[in-house]
Amino acid sequence: MSLTVHSQNMEDQPLLPNSLSHEILDDEQSEQDSAELKKELEEALLRKLDRRMSILVLIYILNYVDRNNASAARLHGFEEDLHLEGTQFASILSVLYIGYILMQVPSNMFLNYFGRPSKYLPWCMIVWGGLSVCTGFTTNFFGALCTRFLLGFVEAAFFPGALFLLSKWYKRSELSERTAYLACGILLSNAFGSFIASGILRSMDGFLGYSAWRWLFFVEGTMTIIVAVWSMSILPDFPENSSNWLNPAEKALAMERMAGDATQVNFGFTHYDATGKFLGKWPGLSLAITDWKVWWLSLALFFMVVALSFGFYFPTLAATLGYGTTISLLLCVPPWLFATVTSLLLAKHSDKEGERCKHIAFSSFIGVVGYVLAMSTMNGIVRYLSMFLMTQAYGAFICFLAWASSSVSHPPEKRAVALALINCISQLGNVFGSYIWPTAWGPTYNSSFSICAFMSTLSVAMCLFFRIQLQNMNHKMDVAHAEQGGEKGYRYML
Repeated sequence: MSLTVHSQNMEDQPLLPNSLSHEILDDEQSEQDSAELKKELEEALLRKLDRRMSILVLIYILNYVDRNNASAARLHGFEEDLHLEGTQFASILSVLYIGYILMQVPSNMFLNYFGRPSKYLPWCMIVWGGLSVCTGFTTNFFGALCTRFLLGFVEAAFFPGALFLLSKWYKRSELSERTAYLACGILLSNAFGSFIASGILRSMDGFLGYSAWRWLFFVEGTMTIIVAVWSMSILPDFPENSSNWLNPAEKALAMERMAGDATQVNFGFTHYDATGKFLGKWPGLSLAITDWKVWWLSLALFFMVVALSFGFYFPTLAATLGYGTTISLLLCVPPWLFATVTSLLLAKHSDKEGERCKHIAFSSFIGVVGYVLAMSTMNGIVRYLSMFLMTQAYGAFICFLAWASSSVSHPPEKRAVALALINCISQLGNVFGSYIWPTAWGPTYNSSFSICAFMSTLSVAMCLFFRIQLQNMNHKMDVAHAEQGGEKGYRYML
């Protein structure tokens, strides 16, 4: 009898004391609430961060406006006043990229050491804005050559520095879209630069005794300096040393996000991993230069950059339509705005599909169609249509940057150095591309367009080969994981 009663009591007994059951339920509810709260805080942090980072697009626009204003000045006496002959104008364009190439990697190394992008990048802006103003005072080829070389030397700080800054704040899943928005600054700069130039060249000739093309450098350089001073109060530093616009909880969350995503990048100096293991001196540099993918991507991007060299001479190409300086510059605006929209759509679709190579090939192919159309006729309407097709090929450039970032991101210590090296080496394409548009080949520029089409085709061929290699590497990693009985690990995006 007593056993029966005992059995019934055991059946009625809860498996855990009531207090402990409630504790577990409360803990689960607490964890769920905590996760939701963290998600809300993270979304709020990203919105706050995006607002501040958006000034990078404006800075990049000014970066390219100051870089490309010589092309607009060429339409209004730049060559004549400086007594340029032969390939001297092309040399003035290309010498900028010599300084640009030399300074990119050292600049990012210093940025990592200095740790204050909110001060370093704006001060570089002030210097390059001043150099742009100085270009307006030059009177001969040597003076213009010197200012342009120094301009490239200082401008080199921005693009790799901006990529580095983004990589310190955004997860890998958030980075490609931000990189696309940043790269669209190139396209917007060509549109707004042409629009601003048309107004200055039309209305300021002879003002205070200076030619209109000189005012172009004065005004655009001054704009850069003003924005640089303003940006000092907006640009963030790195998560670990930003305090003036983040509360303690937001700062802790920002650092936790990046630690969890393992995207912290060290550009140089002695480095240790999270366990204290010594990784060596200059690990990012040594890992990047020994990876074949870095050099293959650099060469593919070199060919692509040569194919896009028409951007230097876009006002000159617009002038072949038969209109005056002002109309020619205004005609430059719609193709670049079109390129901005199509490039963003291409980048978003590429992110959505998780695929790069086919998107790059598609955009590059449309660009080749544009080159062929431009070669086929001097008809104004057809030639202008070809300019729209050519400019949208910058969408391939933007997708390529995102592809390169994901293809050389492991281990993360080398990503920033690899990106700087790829960008650095590929800029030799701008040096070469400056010389493939001589006046003697105008007004048709058929030989120039043929070179662009050939280079674009080479770039796509290299991308297709690279895709096959990544596919093989993914297969080998899948086989290795299957043999070890584990789940699939990291996979390269194709």
